[in-house]
Amino acid sequence: MSDSGTRITARPPAGDARRAGEGLRRVLVRDLVLGCEIGVFRHERGARQRVRINLDLAVREDALPIADDLRNVVCYDEIVSGIRRLVEAGHLNLVETLAERIAEMCLADARIRRALVRVEKLDVYPDVASVGIEIERINRLP
Repeated sequence: MSDSGTRITARPPAGDARRAGEGLRRVLVRDLVLGCEIGVFRHERGARQRVRINLDLAVREDALPIADDLRNVVCYDEIVSGIRRLVEAGHLNLVETLAERIAEMCLADARIRRALVRVEKLDVYPDVASVGIEIERINRLP
């Protein structure tokens, strides 16, 4: 109740991605470490560096049950295989470019509503565990 005595009812904001009866599940990929040709400097060309990739994907839950069927969920094996293909596609200058490509790949699946992508280079400085970037992208597909 408000101070004026009227009852206040909590409602989700208009346009909220979580409609009644629809939830979100998170698909995670943690600490995927791959050799990647990445970097803008001459000494980084033609050499592989270790990168660590982390994903947190917010996935819309369908009204239909999962029914213990892989076809009814976002398959993390397909996500990891797609990341491997992106890394193997050739030299990239920036970790930002790799992060954007990973997010774009993930968001091609309309069930994935949000992608949080972190890409870190692990061997740049001897006294720093990693340097990198984290991006968050929202799916605009219906």
